[in-house]
Amino acid sequence: MTEAAIGLGSNMGDKAGTIARAIALLDAASGVTVTARSGFFKTDPWGVTDQDWFVNACVLVETTLPARELLDLCLAIEARLGRKRISRWGPRVIDLDVLFFGEEAIDEAGLTVPHPHMLERAFVLAPLADIAPEKVISGTSVRDALNRLGGDGVHRLEPAGAAE
Repeated sequence: MTEAAIGLGSNMGDKAGTIARAIALLDAASGVTVTARSGFFKTDPWGVTDQDWFVNACVLVETTLPARELLDLCLAIEARLGRKRISRWGPRVIDLDVLFFGEEAIDEAGLTVPHPHMLERAFVLAPLADIAPEKVISGTSVRDALNRLGGDGVHRLEPAGAAE
């Protein structure tokens, strides 16, 4: 079993409901068990800022799947929930990102873990800090990375586990 973290985000339709459905689909998948779920956070858009606000969350999973298969599962869940890839950093009904996969460092076509920009994004770090504050990524803990960034544009909607 490998512990991995998945970041989830949505800024179209029933944002929180779509994230909850994605988490349920992850947990129902063969070889994957959700072991922790962050609270939901309202976050400002990043990259392309002329769009609606996001709901973001993170989950920890235990998985027997290899990293590539976990990514493929995430992409299949996105497709099942109606994700259309139209523009980079644009509006999306759902987004799932593999943030880390055990202690592995992977850099291959379409898959880089730890996620290359997670330490620069409070919308990833705030929910991840809910469930794995002491996790060390690239030499720094999630909590310390979040403290350095601050929490501008990130607001808690609910505590961890409240929507389960």
